Amino acid sequence: MKRNPKIYIVVPAYNEERYIADVIIDLKEHGYNNIIVIDDGSTDGTVRTAKKNKAIVLSHPINLGQGSAIQTGLEYAVTSGADMIITFDSDGQHMACDIKSLVEPLINGKAEVTLGSRFLNNNSNTPWVKKIMLKGGTLLLFMMYGIMLTDTHNGLRAFTADAASKMQLESRGMEHASEIIEKIKLEKIRYIEVPVTIRYTDYSIKKGQKLSNSLNILFKMLAKWFIR
Repeated sequence: MKRNPKIYIVVPAYNEERYIADVIIDLKEHGYNNIIVIDDGSTDGTVRTAKKNKAIVLSHPINLGQGSAIQTGLEYAVTSGADMIITFDSDGQHMACDIKSLVEPLINGKAEVTLGSRFLNNNSNTPWVKKIMLKGGTLLLFMMYGIMLTDTHNGLRAFTADAASKMQLESRGMEHASEIIEKIKLEKIRYIEVPVTIRYTDYSIKKGQKLSNSLNILFKMLAKWFIR
């Protein structure tokens, strides 16, 4: 992989007017200008704010779910000639400074996908309820696919264009994170985890996955696994 790859940032967004400008500005300040905001049927000023801050905006006419938004972004980035593609949340939890450590293993040929993990450094301040749910998810994915990770539902990831083209996500909602792991297993894609920092705020915690949503994701994962 060349030392100066063309990097696209895929930012799925649903009613994120409050933070989308800060996210785009942070990315641009770190030198990332190919920013694709996938507006997933927002009803607030997300689109207007993203366009004002010079992001590429792709819009779903209705809310389809984060999985669908990421698939739209991956396809656009691949067809636009990206060498690498980063998925990056729109609620201010991710830090643009972490992208450099995500892409380095791809440049060096050590991996085709890097998965961000909030549990590989010593400064994780993950709320204990969320930590329990995430750790339960890692055990379940190990039982299903034989892949043991430390953090299974972290939205900060990096793909080579070839790996991204193999995703072809069918999951519309948050269960797409588990489908990505499944694709890595089935397609024999080389991967590693990379430590990243998650910035928790009252806003992100309130908007994050609740127990009922987590159980719904679990049900969808198991249903798909049993019928495949």
